[in-house]
Amino acid sequence: MAVRHRLIKASPARVWEVLADGTRYAQWVVGTAASQPKDGEWPQESASISYQIRLGPFEVGNETVVRRCVEGSVLELEAHAGPLGTARISIELRKWGEHCLVIVDEHPLQGAGGALHNLGFEALIQLRHRAMLARLAKTCEGDDTAEERERHPRPGGRYATGGSGAGHA
Repeated sequence: MAVRHRLIKASPARVWEVLADGTRYAQWVVGTAASQPKDGEWPQESASISYQIRLGPFEVGNETVVRRCVEGSVLELEAHAGPLGTARISIELRKWGEHCLVIVDEHPLQGAGGALHNLGFEALIQLRHRAMLARLAKTCEGDDTAEERERHPRPGGRYATGGSGAGHA
């Protein structure tokens, strides 16, 4: 079972806002192209989104279904990967000071993915999760950059409002 975590320098509410927007799925999930709603209201239970996975010149259509949602803290998904089967992906958000600790737990449920699951496969999932969490962090932290600069200006540097700090000519 692949479990990975990352501290994201944004509030849990901000991270949830990104996770709860099914149209932004491709911004943070590695290997996916544009996503769109398929059934229901994402991220409510049983809602789904469809998206494309690009493998070189090939594109494969897939879908992900919400299996469990605790608004603001837990999103459990079942990702359908065609002939590879399905995987359970659990994303948990924990308040960590003023930031958010994101824990991702994934394992195969059905199909060839479960039969092929071994240490090598586990290593690939870990690499994918590292990249996915980095993309999620960039998505969540990137939108807060101006607000953070205004609240916490650099000592002796320029403020977000355009004023200059001490010691500048």
